[in-house]
Amino acid sequence: MAGIKLRSGETLVFAGDSITDCGRLQSPPLGSGYVYIFSNLLLAKHPEVNVRIFNAGVSGNTVVDLRERWEDDVLSLSPDWISILIGINDVHRHLAGQPGFDPDSYYRCYREILELTRERLGGARLILMSPFYISRATAAGSFRRRVLELLPQYVERVRRLSSEFGALFIDLHSMFQELLKHREPTVYAPEAVHPTPAGHTAIALALLRALEEQ
Repeated sequence: MAGIKLRSGETLVFAGDSITDCGRLQSPPLGSGYVYIFSNLLLAKHPEVNVRIFNAGVSGNTVVDLRERWEDDVLSLSPDWISILIGINDVHRHLAGQPGFDPDSYYRCYREILELTRERLGGARLILMSPFYISRATAAGSFRRRVLELLPQYVERVRRLSSEFGALFIDLHSMFQELLKHREPTVYAPEAVHPTPAGHTAIALALLRALEEQ
């Protein structure tokens, strides 16, 4: 059985928007999405590793919102590991014409979060997961098509930040686009953004595989 990079006694915090949140206040403490599923996969496959897991997702968050609450909701927990999944709300706001949510603004704000983390926590390990959109939309000019055309710019910013900060990078958008070669989009998300249990399981599995030592 493969080992895992996590070690007993460590703290892992998941930060993000509604995809991470996934009802954590209604189903405390981890919600019912990929954070909860990952926790159970870890218990099932690596029972010897006792890690404290926190869900710090907040529905509706952009990277700007995440920066504003970063100290209280993430840094105050002194995590050894931080996983971040943020960006789809930034894409939507940019397409709606709101200033400050374009790919370069997203990159700069995201970078501020990571710089603050490095300054305050030093050796904390980072896992950066790309935003994703679970759609095959091909109709020119449709909103879903516009999201699919724009999203790779945000994914590339996360990839760049992962390289700059030595983080694990998980390209969830490419993962879901690969899955859509075999199943319909609604199998993984009813409206392209919020995953079904199958979609959340796919994220949790990708995370576990990224953390397992080869």
